[in-house]
Amino acid sequence: MKLIERFLKYVSYPTMSDENSDTCPSSKKQLALAKVLKAELEELGLKARLDRYGYVYGELPANTDEPMARVGFIAHMDTSDAVSDTGIKPRELLYEGGDIVLNEYGDAPLLMKVADYPYLADFAGKHLIVTDGTTLLGGDDKAGVAEIITALDELIRSGEKHGKIAVCFTPDEEIGRGADHFDVEAFGVDYAYTSDGGRLGELEYENFNAASAKIVVRGISIHPGSAKNKMVNAAAIACELHSLLPKRQVPEKTEGYQGFFHLTGMKGETELAELSYIIRDHDRQKFEDKKRLMKELVRKLNRKYGKGTLELTLKDSYYNMKDVLADKMYVVEKAMAAMRDCGVEPVCVPIRGGTDGARISYMGLPCPNLCTGGENYHSRFEFVCVEDMATCVRILKKLMIAK
Repeated sequence: MKLIERFLKYVSYPTMSDENSDTCPSSKKQLALAKVLKAELEELGLKARLDRYGYVYGELPANTDEPMARVGFIAHMDTSDAVSDTGIKPRELLYEGGDIVLNEYGDAPLLMKVADYPYLADFAGKHLIVTDGTTLLGGDDKAGVAEIITALDELIRSGEKHGKIAVCFTPDEEIGRGADHFDVEAFGVDYAYTSDGGRLGELEYENFNAASAKIVVRGISIHPGSAKNKMVNAAAIACELHSLLPKRQVPEKTEGYQGFFHLTGMKGETELAELSYIIRDHDRQKFEDKKRLMKELVRKLNRKYGKGTLELTLKDSYYNMKDVLADKMYVVEKAMAAMRDCGVEPVCVPIRGGTDGARISYMGLPCPNLCTGGENYHSRFEFVCVEDMATCVRILKKLMIAK
């Protein structure tokens, strides 16, 4: 099976994770793809297993007595809930420049515009796989899954010497739980890579420190005609809290290493209101400062409206893997060398988010993140580049035979 054939097969499986679920995997539909991947690894000759949490593990033993690295490769099976994952209609095209017509179902064609995505011009002359604009594509991270399995397939067929290679396909990465049940000890490698990045050449070993914040506001309802000095409007207090946060520290006004408070959900009535945030910063001190500010605002409003009016639940999600990779940069250097061997100049960029690799690095296994050759992930304008995906396979093969 060829790379793109694999990729198109995998994206046909809806695998959206569910952050409201307490199970692992959070959605049963992820298991359908997990069973397919386990079977494919077995067909390639790997020892494979699907555990009770929905993780697919595969192991290819070393085929030489020469000293070779034991290396792992990880990608996730689930997709974002930002856009529908059902009824995906991928289409391959030779991009010759200009806007791309995704579909003409409505009164006007839906376009992926160069004006909105100027880097489209860089792909002129290459083949792209796009959606019809009604769903996401699923390249995050089924491109990574397809590339890892294809690299294994090509390596095995070539007969090249290699050390132990381990792979794992995880559930629930998109909801921050992809490493919850990852078995580092059983994985048994010296270092690993997640194939969960974007544009060809990107190499990531820095990510946000991340936390979630949930604020519950309890009010007192009474007829508005007799509400003076009696009503406590929970919805209004929730709005007041949000207004006290730094106005420019939001995703739509930040970039690069700049952190933010992101309001991800809100609901409220006079009696009860809720706010949900994610808090992000690359710098650990600034990250801690952001959490302290959230706590202080809650304390301030509790002093104003009465003890217990606001209740804050603050939970750390993951930390910047740079802090633990600082003395293990050989893992990054190996990836840079592999890219250059394939004619790709590596570009180290900070992840404005997180990967399974961030948490796995803190579990004692160095695990930076590799590109997969896609753009506009979590969007109906998502696409992958066929030629760049093939180059990612070559990079993975180089890393599989590293000494």
